[in-house]
Amino acid sequence: MKKLLSFIGLALISSSLYSQGSPEYGNGLKINLNPDGNKYVRFILWDQFWIRNTQMNPGSMVGGEPTDNTWNLGNRRARMLAYAQISKRYMIVAHFGVNNQTFINGGANGTSGTGGYGNGKKPQLFFHDAWNEYAVLMPGEAGKFSLTLGGGLHYYMGLSRMTMTSTLNFLTLDSPIFSWPLIDNSDQFARQMGVFAKGKYGKFEYRMSLNKPFATDLTPVNTTNSANAVAVDNNGNPHWSKAGYFEYQFLDSESNLLPFKVGSYLGTKKVFNIGAGFYHQAQGTRTSVNSTIEKHDITLLSVDAFADIPLGQAKNKMAISAYAGYFNYNFGPNYLRNLGTMNIAANDPNFVGQRAIAGPGNLQPMIGTGNVIYAQAGLLLPSQAEKPKIRIQPFAAYTHKNFDALDKPSSQFDVGANWFLDGHHAKITTQYSTRPVYTSATESPTSKGEFILQLQVYL
Repeated sequence: MKKLLSFIGLALISSSLYSQGSPEYGNGLKINLNPDGNKYVRFILWDQFWIRNTQMNPGSMVGGEPTDNTWNLGNRRARMLAYAQISKRYMIVAHFGVNNQTFINGGANGTSGTGGYGNGKKPQLFFHDAWNEYAVLMPGEAGKFSLTLGGGLHYYMGLSRMTMTSTLNFLTLDSPIFSWPLIDNSDQFARQMGVFAKGKYGKFEYRMSLNKPFATDLTPVNTTNSANAVAVDNNGNPHWSKAGYFEYQFLDSESNLLPFKVGSYLGTKKVFNIGAGFYHQAQGTRTSVNSTIEKHDITLLSVDAFADIPLGQAKNKMAISAYAGYFNYNFGPNYLRNLGTMNIAANDPNFVGQRAIAGPGNLQPMIGTGNVIYAQAGLLLPSQAEKPKIRIQPFAAYTHKNFDALDKPSSQFDVGANWFLDGHHAKITTQYSTRPVYTSATESPTSKGEFILQLQVYL
C-alpha cells in the first residue's frame, strides 16, 4: 500500500526548497510518477484577496458618484501552476489564472452593466506561463557548470531580481510594479514568447532569453518641436528582444529550478547576492515630429542586491530580509506610463479644479524614461514558543522616481507587516502606501495614501 501511494498519491516530502518558512509543509501537492519520486507532477494553487481603502486622485468617481475616498474588495491573484519533471532532464510548466477582479472591473472582456456578465464578473482565465525545457548539462556533469535550454511563454525576462520575483513570498504586500516595465504592453503579464538559457557556474547564476515581443500599436501625438515629442508603444512587426540577468550568490545557493525569485526566506536560508541585468528591443517605441515618424530603441538596465540573513541560534530566531536596486530606463523621449493596481475609478466629468494628470483613482506615474531607486527591508521577529501561532515581520519600502517627462522627482513609501500563520502558505499582510499625485508636469507632486489588508493562502 505504501508503495502504491508513493507511485500515484499525493506526497508531502520535507524540503527546504519549498518550505517558505513552514517546515511542516514539505514539497506540497506532488504526484509521484515512479517509486523514487524523481518523476512527478507538482501543483501550486493560491489566492490573494485584498480589502483596501484608497484616497482617490482629484476628479475621480466610482459607480457614477464623485468620491475622494472609498473601500474596495478584490481578488488580486487567483492562480494555479503545474510543472512536471518527466525525466531528470525534461520539464514542462503551465501557469494560469486570473488577476485584479473587483466588484466593478476585471470581468470578462467587453462586458458591462447588469446580469450574468455584468461589471467585474467572470474574469478571463489565461496562461501566464507555458514553456518546456531540457537540461543539456546537469550539475556535476561538466564540473561547476550547468546549462538548461527552454522555450515558450516564459518569465526569464532578465533585468532584475524583482522583475522575476515570485508572487507567493513577497517581503512587502506586492511588487512595486515598475520592475515589470513592459507589463501588458509588449509582454503578457510580465512574460514574452521566446527561448531562454539558464544555469550556474559555482556561485554564479545566469539567465538569458531571446524573445519576440507582443505587437503594440499606439499612435504617437504629432508635435512640431522635437523637445516635446512623447514616445509611445508601437513596435510594428517587433524586432527581437534580448534580456539577461547575472547574479553572484556569496552565501547559500538558491534554486533555479523555476524562474521565480524568493522575496523573503523567513530565516530558512542565509543568502547574500549581487546582480545586474538588461532588456533591449530595437525600435520598440515611436514619436511623431512634423508628421514624420521616428523609432526608438527600448534599453533597460539595473543593478541590485538581495540579503536574507537569520540572526541567532534559536529555532524561531530573527531574520533580516532586504533588497535594493537601481533601474535606468530608456523607452524614447518623454515616455511615461500611468498605472494603478485594481483601479476602480473613472473620470468625473463635472469635477471643477485641477485633475491628476495620471488620471482618476489610484493611477500614478509608474514607468517612464528616467531612473528609479528602490529599497525594502523587513525583520522577522523572534518567538519563544516551540510552535508559534503567529510570526510577525514588520517591513518598509522606499521608491524614488526621476522621469524625464516630469520636471520634479517623486518619493513614496510602503510600511506594514506580515502576520504568518503558516509561513508564506497562510499569512495576513497589512500595508499603508503612498503615491505621488501630479496636477502639473512642472510642479512638485502632492501625496495620497492607500491602506490594504491582504489574505493569502497557497498550497
